Amino acid sequence: MSETHLKNIALLIDADNTTPDGIDPVLTVMAELGQVNIRRAYGNFAKNNLSRWDTITNKFGIRPQQQFDVSKGKNATDMAMTIDAMDLLYQGKVDGFGLMTSDSDFTPLVTRLRQDGLLVYGFGEKKTPQAYQAVCTRFIDIKKLISNYAEDRGTKPKDAKSSPKGAVDDDLMELITGAYSEAKRDEKGYARLQQVGQIAGNRSSFDVRNYGFKSLSELFETLDNFSLDRRAGNQIYVRRLR
Repeated sequence: MSETHLKNIALLIDADNTTPDGIDPVLTVMAELGQVNIRRAYGNFAKNNLSRWDTITNKFGIRPQQQFDVSKGKNATDMAMTIDAMDLLYQGKVDGFGLMTSDSDFTPLVTRLRQDGLLVYGFGEKKTPQAYQAVCTRFIDIKKLISNYAEDRGTKPKDAKSSPKGAVDDDLMELITGAYSEAKRDEKGYARLQQVGQIAGNRSSFDVRNYGFKSLSELFETLDNFSLDRRAGNQIYVRRLR
């Protein structure tokens, strides 16, 4: 299913395992897929540590799904969130999901949603287990997303650390170089940047925002061994130099 045709998007929030500070930037990212018409947050909001969600749910039109603790050490939130996601799947009215959680217990759920061709964007902390990150269409480091969002709007505290750009590690270089090698190239060795990004996305849940970039072209502009060529129709091509 093409991202450009997605219309009805559901954002499900595991309030026990995420921060309300991420709501605004997450909704901005989810707008890439379509209208986020379903917005639900799950948790035991009677707990003091979830008190901040009171104003957040009203501000962003999020429906709180109260889940009282059935027994000590057991979390009813995950089960309720999973049941709702499957209900939405079988109703056939949702084209994509956003899941705000760092809990790897949702890995089977994401796998099942993607088997039906739905895109699933995951928003969690960097420490989120790789198994969960890998099954998401895109997995975005929520702390870095919040930091970049605040910096773009000039609301970032002066003493806050900036998201480093150009911090491209060996794994990312291997991913994008492999994607370029698999992409169709013209006689001069240029491949469409969009295709390179699609191939990389099929192989991994990588997202350039995790590295402090706003777009794939901005990332490639920092790489000495690649060259970009902007052509008519706002088409961008990339060529490997060495």
